[in-house]
Amino acid sequence: QVQLVETGGGLVQAGGSLRLSCAASGRSFSFDTMAWFRQAPGKDREFVASITWSGYTSYADSVKGRFAVSRDNAKNSLYLQMNSLKPEDTAVYYCAAPYPRTDYWGQGTQVTVSS
Repeated sequence: QVQLVETGGGLVQAGGSLRLSCAASGRSFSFDTMAWFRQAPGKDREFVASITWSGYTSYADSVKGRFAVSRDNAKNSLYLQMNSLKPEDTAVYYCAAPYPRTDYWGQGTQVTVSS
């Protein structure tokens, strides 16, 4: 059974930082692109960032320069370092793979940024 489990969410003040992790099990994603998405209350789920197996990254304009996606293929894990957080970053954050098919999703982790 394939599972993606996100951790690292929480409550942080505006300007603060958080690091999200996504641990995959049940199959290897070492040669797949993996991605982060988020969904704010009352809004559609949106793309945040992706990273190829070789480390090429892509970001939504809203997070470019503040967020950094990385991965550890040996650990079958994906990460999202979020800096300079804003209240509008408040959302449930999900990891998904392989991207863009997104066959598998995690359960999500809540990130709340207070002003």
